[in-house]
Amino acid sequence: MSNPDPKDELVEHLPAMRAFALSLTRNSATADDMVQDTIVKAWTNIDKFQRGTNLRAWLFTILRNTYYSSRRKLKREVADVDGTFSEKLSVKPAHDGRLQLADFRVAFEQLPDEQREALILVGANGFSYEEAAEMCNVAVGTIKSRTNRGRARLSEELGLNEDEALELTDSSTMAVVSGSGRTSF
Repeated sequence: MSNPDPKDELVEHLPAMRAFALSLTRNSATADDMVQDTIVKAWTNIDKFQRGTNLRAWLFTILRNTYYSSRRKLKREVADVDGTFSEKLSVKPAHDGRLQLADFRVAFEQLPDEQREALILVGANGFSYEEAAEMCNVAVGTIKSRTNRGRARLSEELGLNEDEALELTDSSTMAVVSGSGRTSF
C-alpha cells in the first residue's frame, strides 16, 4: 500500500503541535503563531520530507527549531515600551529623492545630444576623456568641452551654485533627519 500524501496528514497533528507549542511558550497566542509558522515552513518544504518516515517527529522538530530561533532573536531585540528609542529614529523621506531625480531627468533631457552622450560616457560610465573621444570619433578637447558645457547647463537648470553638489533632500528635512533641528533658510 502506498504512503498517504504528507500534506493531507498535516491537519491531524495540529492539536498535538499546539499542545507542544503551549508547553514551550506558556502563551496561547504565541503558541498559535508558532504552530502557524511551523505549518507554513512544513508546507513550503514538504518536498524535503522523506515519505515513509515519521511526519509528526518532522513537524515537532520544525516547531522546536522555530521556538529556539525566536528565542535567539528576542535576545537581540531591545524593549522600547515607552518609545524612547523609537522617538530618536528618523528616516529621510523617499519623495525628496524622487522629486529631485525627476527634476534632474527633465534638465538632462533638455541637453543637446552631444552633451548628454559625453556626460553619460564620462560621468555615468566612468570612461576617461580619451576613451570617450575615441568612441565618439572626436578630439579629446571636444569631449572635455561637451562634458563641461553639459555640467554647467545642468547646474544652471537645477539652480545649483558653483561647487554645490546636487542634494536629494532639502536642508530642512536634513536638519530633522540629523536631529539637529536647525535649518539654514
